[in-house]
Amino acid sequence: MTSSGPGDIPALSGRSIVITGANSGVGYATAAVLAGKGARVTLAVRDLSKGRAAARAMGGDTEVRQLDLANLSSVRRFAASLTEPIDVLINNAGISIPPLRRTVDGFESQFGTNHLGHFALTNLLLPQVRDRVVTVGSLVHLIGRIDVTDLNWRRRPYRPYGAYGQSKIANHLFAHELHRRLVSAGSPVISVLAHPGIASTSLMNVEGQGLRPRIERFFVHSLAQSAEAGALPSLYAATADLPGDSYVGPNRMMGMRGAPAPARRAAKTRNVHTARRLWEESEELTGAAFPLTGARPNDGAPR
Repeated sequence: MTSSGPGDIPALSGRSIVITGANSGVGYATAAVLAGKGARVTLAVRDLSKGRAAARAMGGDTEVRQLDLANLSSVRRFAASLTEPIDVLINNAGISIPPLRRTVDGFESQFGTNHLGHFALTNLLLPQVRDRVVTVGSLVHLIGRIDVTDLNWRRRPYRPYGAYGQSKIANHLFAHELHRRLVSAGSPVISVLAHPGIASTSLMNVEGQGLRPRIERFFVHSLAQSAEAGALPSLYAATADLPGDSYVGPNRMMGMRGAPAPARRAAKTRNVHTARRLWEESEELTGAAFPLTGARPNDGAPR
């Protein structure tokens, strides 16, 4: 699997793509290339004015619609507004390392935005998706932990880094379980994962004073590649001929930089019991269930 850049991406005329968080960073870079290749791209953004400015800057066949992943009512309104077929859904948006905040629905903000918002959106749109769902993960999942008994940090002392790591593990478990359910339902749609490595975007801003934030800022800015380079794995995952459950990331410096290639994922993200438990908890929290028939909880699950 190799890809040197956007020039390797085929023409996408007639393809419909929805991408969350497309007004800046890796999301913007991804959307701009897809629109430039002829796809009709829907920019799902929280701030309409920023989304419209991004659409004007990138050109192409774009549409801007409001989506606040931290508000399930907004997610449902957005999904209800899309009635046409969707070839590719790219779950790209995310937040990282804020102080403890709760979403409109009472979820810890990183878990609520990075995972639950996308979980609900995907299930609501899935009957319209014709090709694939791309979920954007993170290298952080390798060192993170998930507690399915306290997903929203009600009992544990809140740790911003720990909560971010948990939300990114949740992205992986979600994509893996989605793949299993799609296969079980006999769907032609595939679920794939991508991660940008270390990319210079607002998501990687390290705030705070003191030695640790200074070291982290130096580390990030020394290793970070551009948002355009960070978008290459997402572009590859969205357009290449890949099997379901593929995971794509940069191929150099332990996945931090480079061209798209198969990426290393932690074994914990393939834990069938944890993935199923997270899915069930997420359905309970969001009220959004897998919409395709034929996928029962034990279908296709390896032992």
